[in-house]
Amino acid sequence: MRKFIKITLGIICLLVLIIGGTGFYMTRGLNPGKNMVINSIEASQLKDGVYKGKYSGGRWSNEVDVTLKDKKITRIAIVKNVVFEKTEVSTELISKVIKKQDTNVDVISGATVTSKSYLKSIENALSK
Repeated sequence: MRKFIKITLGIICLLVLIIGGTGFYMTRGLNPGKNMVINSIEASQLKDGVYKGKYSGGRWSNEVDVTLKDKKITRIAIVKNVVFEKTEVSTELISKVIKKQDTNVDVISGATVTSKSYLKSIENALSK
């Protein structure tokens, strides 16, 4: 009987650690990401070429390559995605940035932190 109780308590402790660790991992960087300020960029002031940018923020960390041609953003390639990638989010967001030629765009509803993390990578690429 004691052996059963020890095993049961051990399993419960292990589950608590796993659940707690998962919760920590899933929310680490959430508040800073929500409150992140995205600054406008001036692509027209930059030379043509490929600019690399990244954002580090827990599971929202990512890297992008931003291509400028004729002083316009022509392509944004995701080099490293956020952990839980949603292609429709990144595709829509990149389309908005290229259309507006600025990072000052509306975030994707339901993916605020993911949107801001990609926008910050783009900003970081073009503000070097």
